[in-house]
Amino acid sequence: MKVVVIGGGLIGLSTAMLLADDGHEITVLERDVEAETEPLDAFARWERRGVNQFRLPHFFQARFRELVEAELPRVAEGLTAAGTLSLNFLEGIPDSLTGGFTEADRRFTAITGRRPVVESVFATAAASTPGITVRRGVAVAGLQPARATTVPQVNGVILDSGEVLGADLVIDATGRRSPLPRWLEAIGARAPEEELEDSGFAYYGRHFQSRDGTLPAALGPPVQSYGSISVLLLPADNATWSVTLVGSGEDAALRSLRDADTWAAVIRSLPLAAHWIDAKPIEDRVVTMSKIEDRRRRFVVDGAPVATGVLAVGDSWACTNPSLGRGASLGLLHAVALRELLAAHAADSPVDLATGWDAVTEAELRPWYDATLRFDRHRLGEVEANIAGELYEPDDPAWELDKALQAAAGRDPACLRASIAIGSVLQLPDEALAGGLAERAREFGGDWRDAPPFGPGRRELLDIIG
Repeated sequence: MKVVVIGGGLIGLSTAMLLADDGHEITVLERDVEAETEPLDAFARWERRGVNQFRLPHFFQARFRELVEAELPRVAEGLTAAGTLSLNFLEGIPDSLTGGFTEADRRFTAITGRRPVVESVFATAAASTPGITVRRGVAVAGLQPARATTVPQVNGVILDSGEVLGADLVIDATGRRSPLPRWLEAIGARAPEEELEDSGFAYYGRHFQSRDGTLPAALGPPVQSYGSISVLLLPADNATWSVTLVGSGEDAALRSLRDADTWAAVIRSLPLAAHWIDAKPIEDRVVTMSKIEDRRRRFVVDGAPVATGVLAVGDSWACTNPSLGRGASLGLLHAVALRELLAAHAADSPVDLATGWDAVTEAELRPWYDATLRFDRHRLGEVEANIAGELYEPDDPAWELDKALQAAAGRDPACLRASIAIGSVLQLPDEALAGGLAERAREFGGDWRDAPPFGPGRRELLDIIG
């Protein structure tokens, strides 16, 4: 099968390599001009203007490592050679809290690094994969329809240059900013179903590098909530790490965090995080991002595809607030599912292939999207209530259970592992809390409201910000 993949990011390149390994002829089209093939130079030198989160802190969860090792072992080798970090949070927790590290706990191991470093490894691997042609500096203007019908059949893409590139299948991997609905409208297709809202969060982050090759001690979980703000403490590659403050995009007071001294003063006020900035910052400024959308699309409406011959993968299908670090894992999971679908059903009719992809996506990826969206909405609700000086008390038993599990993770080994399994994208909350774990979480963490604060309250935060 001749396949065009639009988008040369992590998921586009992963999809290309997976399909090329199955014998398909792949052309990857990427609008950004060049790739940095030297990982150690990638963070300093590589610009990806088409990816607004490229320089923001990233973390690649254990599910990502599991899929890379199983499906793209040459990439796993490249990541290790590039100095990415192999990390298992459970190994750093005292045996008194874990009950002792076991062989089964190795599944929680992540391979992580800064986004430019990781993507440079994928770019190098894809460029050397037989059956893949990567064309960079090439922008797609639209889809090429085979004929005008009620359900348009796509048989290629039209480039900005006017060149038409034919294909048996077009895969949209252009990410959060995917223009696929606009392209579909231009060929007369029905609009896809779309669910869209601003996640409401703003990010203020910096990267640091160790003076002696060691990472800061982890005194708490990598994601910590303090009233109206959260902090993300994320180890990365080559003795680097990131520290990021997250708050509401509507919280005008937090805009002062763009100032590096103000940002540092807030981090210093967080006892479990303060020592993470006792190092040399890599950037000379605070890197920010806001207006991040939670967005999901469905390309089968009322039982019929809006078009055939084109499929969306990864963030082009759905994207969420990145603070949970699930994007790359879910994108790669989606790419593997596409490879498996094509391996079994490539000869199906275009309509059957489109409806089959919708069914796979709804069954395997949609539950993760829904769980992430629910978390986003509740966390933003907590933040807004804290700003207003109110308690956040939604009528949602699932939220209550989430909070109990967070508290129980510090008291009970089984709840700790369930919490890590969810955070690592290895198990959905319902799966991790099956078999009596929900009751156990309520037993050990039901008093979560009584926990003392570990950082400044809203008034103290405003005093620090000034």
